[in-house]
Amino acid sequence: MKPLTLAIAIALTLVAGAPVLAQTGKAAKPTAAAPRPSPAWVTQSNEYAQILLKAQAEFAPEQMSFFGVPGYDDRVADLKPDVSARFRAATAKARDQLKAKLATERDPNVRQDLEIMIRAADENIHTSELNERLTLPWTDVPQTVFSGLQGLLSDQTPPERRARALERLKNYVGQGKETTPITELAKARYSERAGDKALLRPTKLEVEQALGNVDTYIDGIRKLFAKYKVEGADAALAAMETQLKDYGNWARTTVLPEARTDTKLPAELYANQLKQFGIDIDPQLLIRRAQVEFMETRAAMRQLAPLVAKERGLKVDDPTDYVAVIQALKRDNMPNDQLEARYRTVIDAIDPIIRKERIVDVPNRPMVMRLGSEAESAAQPAPHFLPAPLIGNTGQQGQFVLPVSVPTTEGKALAYDDFNFDAVRWTLSAHEGRPGHELQFTAMVERGISLARTMFAFNSVNVEGWALYAEAEMVPYEPLDGQLIALQFRLMRAARAMLDPMLNLGMIDREEAGRILREKVGLSEAMTKQELDRYTFNSPGQAGSYFYGYSRILELRMETELALGDKFDRLAFNNFLLDQGLLPPDLLAKAVREVFIPAQRKR
Repeated sequence: MKPLTLAIAIALTLVAGAPVLAQTGKAAKPTAAAPRPSPAWVTQSNEYAQILLKAQAEFAPEQMSFFGVPGYDDRVADLKPDVSARFRAATAKARDQLKAKLATERDPNVRQDLEIMIRAADENIHTSELNERLTLPWTDVPQTVFSGLQGLLSDQTPPERRARALERLKNYVGQGKETTPITELAKARYSERAGDKALLRPTKLEVEQALGNVDTYIDGIRKLFAKYKVEGADAALAAMETQLKDYGNWARTTVLPEARTDTKLPAELYANQLKQFGIDIDPQLLIRRAQVEFMETRAAMRQLAPLVAKERGLKVDDPTDYVAVIQALKRDNMPNDQLEARYRTVIDAIDPIIRKERIVDVPNRPMVMRLGSEAESAAQPAPHFLPAPLIGNTGQQGQFVLPVSVPTTEGKALAYDDFNFDAVRWTLSAHEGRPGHELQFTAMVERGISLARTMFAFNSVNVEGWALYAEAEMVPYEPLDGQLIALQFRLMRAARAMLDPMLNLGMIDREEAGRILREKVGLSEAMTKQELDRYTFNSPGQAGSYFYGYSRILELRMETELALGDKFDRLAFNNFLLDQGLLPPDLLAKAVREVFIPAQRKR
């Protein structure tokens, strides 16, 4: 059960709670920016938002703690009996209270926020009912425990809050206020329904991957407690290790034998997945649109590849073979201990370009970027952005995290070559950093955007759509090799929007999808595995949100340019988009048509 629609790690939206871990270099010191004074309607909306936040926080306290909601630092996920029914009842009660507020509220902005939260509650209830009716509840408990503790043991978390990590650990292992270990609760929730053979089992691939990660998570948790010198944790850590290993053995003997080998989701479940991520068109139409984008992007890459090969003096048999040119660029790779410094040179160059070209307003402080640890990469095996607290933020910054490997089912790791060469730095920094996710989430804190438009309006389409749009805004100002990799990443997003639904609709198998990613997109074995795992069990349905969200913003941009003609101002348009928080495409388009365009016409 995932009661909140807000994902923690934006690039993948894979795990519930995955904040900052030990760094290979020092992060930039947080510098508090003066937040924009919130209008009265935002204050009122945020008061209403507390109704839904409090109702759902009881079931996902780690998420609430990560985003700055006070009072949940020692709490752990609720896996007690009847958790789904209790979650739905609490959410329905909060929804009905919000409906009562809507009946009397007159401010149009607050009314829109109330409608957003009511819709979010309804969707949460529907998803919970659907999952309970169709699926057998299995939890990757080692990942849950690692992520929950990582949320507190962070350089960005104040020391007084880090101290609560021991209380959370004790609650996980049944030595605190919670007296039953979370591993036993997870076993019980699985076992009590395992006799119903009609319920969809977890996939063999995801169970095997979880088993391969157990020792990595245990080691990662111990390193966190050692790094932050948490005293008095030895007994709880010993119990944690014993319980997580026991849970792995239980999963190996109980869950794995019944796991399904077919990763295809039932149509009803997959349709709901797409809806939760914000994809509101028929998957067949999404596939066709993505196929056209794939062909057009591939053609553009074939035109650009010879220019890159000539400029860089690359030895390739056919310079129009963009995959061969990319492979040649990858040979200029960077050792892990140089990644941060080499990325920093591009990150520092991007802000002046954004300002000079009037793309969007950026803050006057450096962006934070770092490498991920082994355990963090196991939980989130692709580049991602970890947002800072949205509530009670005292200057903390989000972080662009770059993993260096992908875990395998044997507990080993496949090495990436997709992110550790010079040409890739531009587009990856633009997507995860500025003007992409980092700027988007910084704006939410510094511009005083309502909680309804951040925590409850969220879906992958409006988040990933902005980040891919941000990539495109930067392409004309990048070197030729950077432009080629930007197109490669756009090709990958088109491939995602094709392959994710095709795999889940039974139109292609994993082997053929992997071949396309390797041979037509040019991804490494590590990245290909990460992609296929994403489509089939980590987050089926999410991968199409990049291309779809990007296309919706382009549609809106073109409509706005046509409406305003010479009065169109890119800087004003992009700033307006950020000012709207995480509104889904339809509401964002409504705001542009009814507010932005009329205001610009009066200039």
